[in-house]
Amino acid sequence: MMPMSRLRLKACALLLACLGGQALAAPQHALTLYDEAPKYPAGFKHFDYVNPDAPKGGTFRQAGFGGFDSLNPFINKGVSADDIGLIYDTLMTQSLDEPFTEYGLVAGKIEKAPDNSWVRFYLRPEARFHDGQPMQAEDVVFTFNTLIKHGAPLYRGYYADVAEVIAEDPQRVLFKFKHSNNRELPLILGQLPVLPKHFWENREFTKGNLEIPLGSGPYKVAEVKPGRSIRYERVKDYWGKDLAVNRGFYNFDEMTTDYYRDSAVTLEALKAGQFDYRLETAAKSWATAYDVPAVRQKRLILEELPNGNPTGMQGFVYNIRRPLFQDVRVREALSLLLDFEWTNKQLFNGAYTRTRSYFENSDMAATGLPDAAELKILEPLRGKIPDQVFTQPFANPVTDGSGMIREQQRKAYKLLQDAGWRIVDDKMVDAQGKPVSIEFLLAQTEFERILLPFKRNLADLGIDLVIRRVDVSQYINRLRSRDFDMIVGGYPQSNSPGNEQREFWQSAAADNPGSRNFIGLKDPAIDTLVEQLINADSRQSLIEHSRALDRVLQWGFYVIPNWHIKTWRVAYWNHIGHPKVSPKYDIGINTWWIKPDVEPVVPLNPAPEAQAAEGAK
Repeated sequence: MMPMSRLRLKACALLLACLGGQALAAPQHALTLYDEAPKYPAGFKHFDYVNPDAPKGGTFRQAGFGGFDSLNPFINKGVSADDIGLIYDTLMTQSLDEPFTEYGLVAGKIEKAPDNSWVRFYLRPEARFHDGQPMQAEDVVFTFNTLIKHGAPLYRGYYADVAEVIAEDPQRVLFKFKHSNNRELPLILGQLPVLPKHFWENREFTKGNLEIPLGSGPYKVAEVKPGRSIRYERVKDYWGKDLAVNRGFYNFDEMTTDYYRDSAVTLEALKAGQFDYRLETAAKSWATAYDVPAVRQKRLILEELPNGNPTGMQGFVYNIRRPLFQDVRVREALSLLLDFEWTNKQLFNGAYTRTRSYFENSDMAATGLPDAAELKILEPLRGKIPDQVFTQPFANPVTDGSGMIREQQRKAYKLLQDAGWRIVDDKMVDAQGKPVSIEFLLAQTEFERILLPFKRNLADLGIDLVIRRVDVSQYINRLRSRDFDMIVGGYPQSNSPGNEQREFWQSAAADNPGSRNFIGLKDPAIDTLVEQLINADSRQSLIEHSRALDRVLQWGFYVIPNWHIKTWRVAYWNHIGHPKVSPKYDIGINTWWIKPDVEPVVPLNPAPEAQAAEGAK
């Protein structure tokens, strides 16, 4: 028989082992993905990429595209207004010069289980909504449950591993997880906005409308002109204005967005001084459209800011729900008909680089053949993924830039023949004998000129490409209902890819309206690779799993890769200032300010005759 003292010691040891997860946890001011030390220590004064003494004041004018009909960005209905997220605070906020580190915002401290099986947020007692009511744990619980039940489908995928959320007291909220291997989940929950329960509990959350919602953030909605403009006012008594994470941010007294329906008109409005800032995405415009006196006089400033983010993948996306695109040989054949080298030279002034990887511009991009670590991930899936993954490095076709792509067309025709397609009366017909016509859905005019050479290359093989441009509202509705053949789609990536990959690639997201699984992927092997990536337990493991997933996506020919540039091209008037140090992973527009001693080129309320560009909206 064991002595009583030894029984007590054994029981104590067992109890300590059971409680070890919580006993070892300690509240922190920041969270990092792999528990490395954050860049900024507890008690830091401000981020390095801000001007802590930036002047407050003035109106910052921006342009939006299309229009809006909703002030609820959390649901799958309507088109929400630009910058509406500025009215809400989140539990934590991400620094813009670290790959993935979050610091406390509404939550002053965060406590995480060593095995990542739960996370606890300690809310700041001073946190307030704009009506003065405190932000409490019950608001966090309400927000989470509301987004899961009534929010856009992405939230259900994003928070799929959360088992339970508990308001332990007014200032403490605990999230328990279904599994203990999702290292990203505590940080993902840190991005949760806090919605006011007392405002929403008697309203229909799923109804998209223009009722001004109650927020808690640095700005509030001041004026709405439906579909045309929105104006935000800085909250002067904002509860979080003196926090270190907010110092140097939110310097404009007002922010306005006027909506335009034509990008060319928008550019002319900028040059006329009708708004203050533009992120230029068109290489041709950047090269040729800014040759105006204001630029030469350095009143309108053109600047390229370094972009340290992975560029991700932009491409012509196939909807493989369509029988037309279910054969990989068809998808590969069509990809051969995009002549990037000619397009880059003739249309983009040589400004772009062809995108090859879904994790382009990062160490997560797959190159060459898989190494031993990647093979360990991929070998169990052999026979379920393309054989080329193991035998060939993926590469885009390269032309001589002359516009003549006969070799690519011959290869494409052979692939189409192998897929059962053939030419009848100078028209391509598919394996069922139906003439091939592909509708390319667009919302932006500038892509039409890019698609026309692609259309001509397809026409040479008897394939009809119909370019269908619709307004923004119709475009979004058709995306949500998956009513398209091809679109221009983007899959942005961070330096720490994780839970959002479910929304991009997994089977469960394919039939969810509003998810970013535009392709319609339902592939168990890809599902497995995504889950393994999310559960990676180190940075090196994350890199290896990202490369493995990258290879399988590349060889699936699910998109025709487009192009990228590694800078942000911005144009802004000289009465706008920004910090000398730019954040590595963002433009940081919320750290910019109005120079009090420089007058805007056009008064904020110009006479009607000065608003020539306005009529073209």
